[in-house]
Amino acid sequence: MYKESILSEKSLYFAASTVKFCIKVNKETNENIITKQLIRLSTSIGANICEVNYGISKSDFISKMQIAMK
Repeated sequence: MYKESILSEKSLYFAASTVKFCIKVNKETNENIITKQLIRLSTSIGANICEVNYGISKSDFISKMQIAMK
C-alpha cells in the first residue's frame, strides 16, 4: 500500500496550485503551449515521488529520488 508522506502531500499541493494557475493564465492570455508544459512538469514531480516508494534497493531509491528532485 502507498504510504503518504509530507513530500508527496507537498508535491500534490504544488501540482494542484500550478494547474489552477495555468487555467487562470490560459483564460486571460490564451497561452496553451507554456501552460501545458508547466502542468506536465509540475505533475511529474508527484509521479516520480510515487516511484520512489517502489525502489528495489537503496541505490534505486536514491536514484529515483534524485530524478524527482531535478
